[in-house]
Amino acid sequence: MTRLRRVTVAAMSSVALGITLTAVPAQAMPAREGSGSVGCFEPASTGAGARSATGERQADHRDVSRRQQRAIERRTARILDRQGVTAGETTQLAATVPVYVHVMADKAGVGNATDTQISNQIAVLNKTFGGQESTAAANTGFTFTLTKTDRYYNSTWHADRQSTTYRSKTRLGGANALNIWLVDFKYLGIATFPWDYAANPKIDGIRVNVNSLPGGSIANYNLGETATHEAGHWFGLYHTFQGGCTTTNDSVGDTPAQSSGSEGCPEGRD
Repeated sequence: MTRLRRVTVAAMSSVALGITLTAVPAQAMPAREGSGSVGCFEPASTGAGARSATGERQADHRDVSRRQQRAIERRTARILDRQGVTAGETTQLAATVPVYVHVMADKAGVGNATDTQISNQIAVLNKTFGGQESTAAANTGFTFTLTKTDRYYNSTWHADRQSTTYRSKTRLGGANALNIWLVDFKYLGIATFPWDYAANPKIDGIRVNVNSLPGGSIANYNLGETATHEAGHWFGLYHTFQGGCTTTNDSVGDTPAQSSGSEGCPEGRD
């Protein structure tokens, strides 16, 4: 995760989820305020959301209009101002996130992720949010601790039907807890945003395709990074193509403006 995305995710999550953060020295940069028409990436292959398990691209969180995005940014800025935190401050915010994993297998036991798979998934979260993917990655300051694993054998829930019902019945922990429901549906994952928590606390969290866990059966998407992607939304990060080529686009200054989603790694993307 890049440096400014690290600062943004820490700030957004502390505001909306009530996560207790510890400040340690770091570097940060203010968000880009240049013209939206400069350096905007136009991908050759486009889409509108997260790739699904069957290959098509699907939205993995509710749509946020530019008007809503501006309102969220204003509210966040006011809260951060009251806390004495600014975008240019040399502060890294750190916290430990308790994780509750809910395995939604069917009645025959299909989709019953093993303890090893779940442990490996938590390790991937810590690796990716810890800046260990490459020398260019930054440590977000967040660590993840598996608090509890629940297992359910319900074919309806396994297929992500009655989603609001099963999440309301099974969610654990407070606003600072990441709940992960492992299901088998056509998406790779779906997330709630942190600012949705106040109105809908009982369904807060992320749904992840069980076959995207490390060692899963979805080719090219079985390294556990779907959970990383969805956790980023849960912390308050948009897609990098949020807002297209507008001035503030995804509200993160070190990701190039991007007109729409892309697949693979087309030339010029980064």
